[in-house]
Amino acid sequence: MKITGYRSLLTEHRWGRPVGDVNGVVRSGVTEVPVVLVETDGGLTGVGLGAHDAIDRVFPAIEGEDPRAVSALYDRMLSWVFKAGHAGSTFATIGALDTALWDLKAKMAGEPLWRLLGARDRFVAGYASGLEYGLDGDGLVELYSRFAERGFTGAKVKGGLDLRRDVARLGAVREVMSRHSDEPALMYDVNESWGRHQARRLLARVEAQVELTWIEEPVRRWDVEGHLAMARSTSTAIATGENLTGLEQFRPLVAAGAVDVVQTGSVWGPTHFLRVAAFAHAHDLPVSPVAYNGNLLAHAAAAVPNHLVSEVQDLSFPVGLRVDQSFEDGGIVLGDEPGLGVVVDEAEIAATVAAGSWATPAGPHVRPRESGLRLAIPRDSAAPLRIASAG
Repeated sequence: MKITGYRSLLTEHRWGRPVGDVNGVVRSGVTEVPVVLVETDGGLTGVGLGAHDAIDRVFPAIEGEDPRAVSALYDRMLSWVFKAGHAGSTFATIGALDTALWDLKAKMAGEPLWRLLGARDRFVAGYASGLEYGLDGDGLVELYSRFAERGFTGAKVKGGLDLRRDVARLGAVREVMSRHSDEPALMYDVNESWGRHQARRLLARVEAQVELTWIEEPVRRWDVEGHLAMARSTSTAIATGENLTGLEQFRPLVAAGAVDVVQTGSVWGPTHFLRVAAFAHAHDLPVSPVAYNGNLLAHAAAAVPNHLVSEVQDLSFPVGLRVDQSFEDGGIVLGDEPGLGVVVDEAEIAATVAAGSWATPAGPHVRPRESGLRLAIPRDSAAPLRIASAG
């Protein structure tokens, strides 16, 4: 079987609520979801999700190749673009194509990808992460109550500007997640909004009031010294890595002891995740991937020995995508359909006018110029402070 071509589709995810973080909120609750379909001369089609703006540049590296050689084709794509570099949209494209190739490989074997990769169990532990920065207190409690109903015992809260508001929201989420655990896990994600000059002080203020499981991306993603300073000054675990592109970007953080929970992003593909997970495992570190738009990395997460927990951002799927998985007992339960278990309804997608604003150059989900450069932290008025009771 040979790879013969590709097609690009654009659908959308309808969250039914504002979504975003301290860098910006998409108030419409609609975000675009690029889909790439890799076609073969054998009639099978591989499905990949994620931005693939550089596909015209990258696809020639795999055209005419046997998709079963997926790991070698991943390296071939990296080699194809090595002169100009593989970061940014190029790496995203490689990840989307890599995802489609793994889907094809498992379909050719007639197995779900988690089984092909050697997983013993179809269950993947998860934590709730609703991108809930734009919600008021009532909305926050209602959202995480839905996750708690599915057995989740941990959740992540977005913050970074108004610490009083953040602490109140962390407390409210803790109450919600206490339904199944006396000590629910609380993750606090400030999305690189702090500067090194203030990060330790601000985290200490939050830690004095709430017990945290980890602090995520407290400083810029590549700041080894900043992460190391945080690690030395706190008992809270340091989590980072979801936005790093390339295995080589993890090496300095891990070598310095500046990260405790190694994260990966869903859009970079299973091969990237598997290599990062192996690298982290060699250093006795757990790995935690972002699960987004179909939670496709869950298949690979099920197969690695050091998977800690996967980030689950919503309990529904993008328009026109049927995904063979469910959410039970605080995690993702993968199904038995071959490949990634994703069925694409092209007619439904064609009838959808994708109107998301996640990747719009003007924002709102664009890092503000003042991020990390604030001398004082202003109170954020994006959402009311009032927190409803979880009962």
